[in-house]
Amino acid sequence: MYAIVEIAGQQFKVKEKQQIFVHRLEANEGDSITFDKVLLVDNEGSIQIGTPVVDGMLIKATVVDHVRGDKVIVFKKKRRKGYTVKNGHKQSFTRVKIESIA
Repeated sequence: MYAIVEIAGQQFKVKEKQQIFVHRLEANEGDSITFDKVLLVDNEGSIQIGTPVVDGMLIKATVVDHVRGDKVIVFKKKRRKGYTVKNGHKQSFTRVKIESIA
């Protein structure tokens, strides 16, 4: 059984007992949260598609921890002008464990 759910503006394919990384959520570690924007549910071949969401479906999850992603180097250069800029960025993520799809 899996579901397509929208979390923080992004769509994720989730299964039970799966851990996913989503953009930073305003929740503490160990909190249980629910997602109600379920777009599609597949239960052993029977597919329910929402218009735009499936009514009555909830994804229950637990916040495992807050982490930061790998560093991404942003480098800008204009040739023959002597212009170079180098910046780094680390995105903040929340690790979420999917408990149930009901």
